[in-house]
Amino acid sequence: MPFTTEQFFEVFARYNQAIFPWQIIAVLAGVLAVVLLWQDTRQATSGVLVVLAAMWLLNGIGYHWLHFAPINPVARLFAAAFVAQALLLIWAALDRPALRLTPGRGLVSILGLACIGFAILIYPALGWLAGHRYPAVPMFGVAPCPTTIFTVGVLLQGQWREVRWLLVIPGLWAAIGGSASVLLGVPQDMALVATLGLLVVVAWGHWRGWGDLAT
Repeated sequence: MPFTTEQFFEVFARYNQAIFPWQIIAVLAGVLAVVLLWQDTRQATSGVLVVLAAMWLLNGIGYHWLHFAPINPVARLFAAAFVAQALLLIWAALDRPALRLTPGRGLVSILGLACIGFAILIYPALGWLAGHRYPAVPMFGVAPCPTTIFTVGVLLQGQWREVRWLLVIPGLWAAIGGSASVLLGVPQDMALVATLGLLVVVAWGHWRGWGDLAT
């Protein structure tokens, strides 16, 4: 890697100080998105997608482009991917009337809800146990890895044929972030490996004709 672990966490320290109080707003927006999931209306789904889009846009421009790129030139490509994901989510919010995000009783939906809970509650707790202290710590909604886990959990509340194309970029980031978690000393990011595994299993299951397991 073109940077050290110390430099990596210093980026988070500068980033969190620069964007405060957006960390608080992100948590509140995440809770709002969870509440909207249970409304089971197209308007609520659009609201959830807009929340996700805002998170990915902030991560792409605020974190990757403005703060991570100075120590890692590849971050400019990451920024482009995150902005592209934000645009896809906005498009889905505005122009995909068949897309509904609401929890079901199937195993995939339950595992998706577990991803949501992990991203909001367990991820920061694991960071604390690992010795990470604010501001030098990735935080929900404004850092790529917890945002990705949360996004996957939310999108798995929809029908696979409607959400699969929205899961490509999160899946790619799960592979990138998960592979770097050990080297960078971010144990909570190991959950990205499980998230990627979940996506692979769900995709394989639908390819095998198991039906919409989220319902």
